[in-house]
Amino acid sequence: MPEAAAAVVYHGGLSCFTRSMPALHFTLTGDYIELHNLLKIMGLADSGGSAKARVAMGDVTVNGQVEMRKTCKIRAGQKVKIDGQTIHVRAPK
Repeated sequence: MPEAAAAVVYHGGLSCFTRSMPALHFTLTGDYIELHNLLKIMGLADSGGSAKARVAMGDVTVNGQVEMRKTCKIRAGQKVKIDGQTIHVRAPK
């Protein structure tokens, strides 16, 4: 069964309901990927600049901790979360 993250949908400033968002998975091709590149590749940021801005604003967590370094090296086994969406990073095959 796929893992899911809960997302609260707001309407007029009030929480209307909660829906599940399936977790995303990313398989590395090397030892690591920089955080801003992961967000861009996974489609969670429109551009590299947008990804860097979101990280700088403190919108991203890595393993439950706010990560402010745009070029933080994300390695296998780490979980990245933004906007209620979780990315599980896997080792290369």
